[in-house]
Amino acid sequence: MELYLRVRLAVSEGMTQRQAAKHFNISRDSVAKMLSYSTPPGYQRRSPIGRPKLDAFVSTIEHWLDEDMKVPGKQRHTAKRVFDRLRDECGFTGGYTIIKDYMRERDQRRQEVFVPLAHPPGHAQADFGEATVVIGGVEQKARFFVLDMPHSDRCYVRAYPAAVAEAWVDGHIHAFAFFGAMPQSIVYDNDRCLVAKILPDGTRKRAALFSGFLSHYSAIDVGASVKPLDAAKTGIRQGADTLAKDMAQRLAPRTMTAAHNASI
Repeated sequence: MELYLRVRLAVSEGMTQRQAAKHFNISRDSVAKMLSYSTPPGYQRRSPIGRPKLDAFVSTIEHWLDEDMKVPGKQRHTAKRVFDRLRDECGFTGGYTIIKDYMRERDQRRQEVFVPLAHPPGHAQADFGEATVVIGGVEQKARFFVLDMPHSDRCYVRAYPAAVAEAWVDGHIHAFAFFGAMPQSIVYDNDRCLVAKILPDGTRKRAALFSGFLSHYSAIDVGASVKPLDAAKTGIRQGADTLAKDMAQRLAPRTMTAAHNASI
């Protein structure tokens, strides 16, 4: 699993399949297979199971299940509810069992896409989010630095006019002071203020200012794992945007100067 992740990360960040095969000492066919699935697929049936009575209704089922994501769990479709609607509304003449099997296999496929994330104590992740604020009566966007401690569910948020390198460093300094300590490691996305270049072997050449900051604090920079865990894009950047919007709402009646010094 570790090799699988490393190969996908390296290729997603610029390494060619040929380079990856040579670097990791595996065949190009193996690299291609690793890029075709988000996690190792294990045994794969060569031919999909034929369900002629169901095939014409798959798009309808998928539409219903996609719409389910907008409603509370208790209101979502069960296999029995899907079967009843197909029979009553769409003229479906197949049996309940093929509906139940389809939905079970669908759930299994979706679960294979996600890799559970563990957050040990003392480890952080950082990024900038953005939200609309009103400054001097003018609506504009502000950038919010977020340093999040997922294990304890605590975070520090600080507003800036722009997400420049100096804001990254300043945000960290204030976050360390706020928490009274420095995290054991910090996970970052590949922001251009932090990473000057991604090398063919997948390693990162840090931007000068950020490299100096890490050296000064002897901080451990953990390269972003967002791309290979694409579902984890739900992680750092999405979390920062959500916290930024939440902070903007809390500070709506206040000035940008007050917002600049806020933390949660």
